[in-house]
Amino acid sequence: MKLCVIPARGGSKRIPRKNIKDFLGKPIIAYSIEAALSSGCFDRVIVSTDDEEIVGVAREYGAETPFVRPPELANDYAGTLPVIKQAIEWFEQNDQAPQFVCCLYATAPLVRPETINQVFQQFQESGADYCFTVTHFASPIQRAIKIAASKRLEMFYPENFNVRSQDLEEAYHDAGQLYWGKAEAFKQQTPIFSEAASPFILPRYLVQDVDTPEDWILAELMYQALSQTGLN
Repeated sequence: MKLCVIPARGGSKRIPRKNIKDFLGKPIIAYSIEAALSSGCFDRVIVSTDDEEIVGVAREYGAETPFVRPPELANDYAGTLPVIKQAIEWFEQNDQAPQFVCCLYATAPLVRPETINQVFQQFQESGADYCFTVTHFASPIQRAIKIAASKRLEMFYPENFNVRSQDLEEAYHDAGQLYWGKAEAFKQQTPIFSEAASPFILPRYLVQDVDTPEDWILAELMYQALSQTGLN
C-alpha cells in the first residue's frame, strides 16, 4: 500500500491556525490534499491532526482522518519523523500495513500532482530509503554574511571573500514539500538529510516554504504568477 500522510497539528505560533488559514480562497491544506488525490498515486490519503476543526476541513476536501494524533506528538517540539512513524504503526495495527509512505506538508500550495509521481518514480529507481524535493540556494552560502553584536557585518567564511561565485560549490536546501520513503525507514527513524536520501531537484520558482507571514505573502504571489503563466 502507498500511504500519503499530511501532518497538520492545530497549534502554530508564527501564523495562527496556519494549516487551515485561507490561501487565495480556500484553506491552505486543501491544496496538498487535492494534489495528493489528483496524483492518483496513493491508496490512502490521510491527515494526521489533533484538531477537530482541521478534521472537518480535511474531510471536506476528501482526505481521511482515521485517528486523533496523540498529544505528545502535537506540541511545538514534536518532529515529523515520529508523527509519520505513529501513522504507519496505526495502520499496521488497525488496517493494512503500508509499504511506501509520502509525507506531504499541509502548507505546500505550489506542490503539483505530477511532482508527486515524478518523485516516487525517482525514489523507486534510486533504491534509496527516501526521496524528497530540494532546490538550490539563490546565492552561494559560502559568501553568507551575518550581523555581529556590534551591529556591523561579518562573513561566515571570510576565506571566500575573493573567490568567484562560479567557483564555489552549489548548495541545496529542503523545498518543504514532500518526502517519499520506505515505511521501514520512517519506523526506524532513519535520518532524511543523509546518504539514505535521493534528492529530487525543483526549480526555485516552484518552491516557497511557508513558516512566516512574509513567506505567506510570497507564496500567494508566486501561486498567482504561476497560475497566470500556466506553470502551476
